[in-house]
Amino acid sequence: MLSAKSLFQEIIDNDESFRLFCSIAASGESQGGWENGRIAALVPPGERDLAPRITRHGADEDKHGRIFNALLKKRGLEPVPVPPETDYTMLLERRGIGLAHDKLKADEPLTVQDIVTYLAHSRVTEQRASEQMVLLRKHFADHPDLGRAVKMISHDEDNHLAYCHEELLRFARAGHGRAIQRTLRESALAEIRVYRDVSLAVMAHMGRILGWSRPRAAVLAAGIHALYAWERFAGWRRMVSLKMPERRDALGGPAGTAPEFA
Repeated sequence: MLSAKSLFQEIIDNDESFRLFCSIAASGESQGGWENGRIAALVPPGERDLAPRITRHGADEDKHGRIFNALLKKRGLEPVPVPPETDYTMLLERRGIGLAHDKLKADEPLTVQDIVTYLAHSRVTEQRASEQMVLLRKHFADHPDLGRAVKMISHDEDNHLAYCHEELLRFARAGHGRAIQRTLRESALAEIRVYRDVSLAVMAHMGRILGWSRPRAAVLAAGIHALYAWERFAGWRRMVSLKMPERRDALGGPAGTAPEFA
């Protein structure tokens, strides 16, 4: 029977597919760490109180990248180059979502609108990350190799999502509500397209590695397209709503360490 658990199990049981999975994940997390670090360094003077939280966000992403690389090392594997068509963060940037890397590489302070854009983009992508980790935690929390990593990363992603909700609500109260809703909607609609394209590309690579039959590959592709159709019709709305989280000041302390992985 084809299920999310059996699919992930097949991927992690094979060294080559596991290498690709962890390499893609590590690359994306490391990229997120760099982006948050640059944003923290360029926060406008009036929002300097936000810088430690952005720094914490980046530190968490760096930690996740190290965890995925450590999982590879534990199995005696080396990372592989990430195929461009599977590079989620790069493809989002190409669609104009989030802050352009050219802006982050400069030394000019960001504007308040830039920070609002960053938070809105993060609220959308952290929704996806949180949901993915909930799925992995559901099936692999007790896995001898992946369990601790999955639970740690899932906890962090939930913190990141809570932080985005809380800060965006603060900016909404300060008069940025319309800009926030517009940016959230644009980001969500772009993200679901990129997620579909990346999912299809990743599954194509996994299929070649694992020798999937054409019918099986077709079923998986159809599932990805069906998810996109649902998200395009209504599912994107879950990415644009805002509510005060139960976890308040979720990124108010120093980043945790992962000595058992890194």
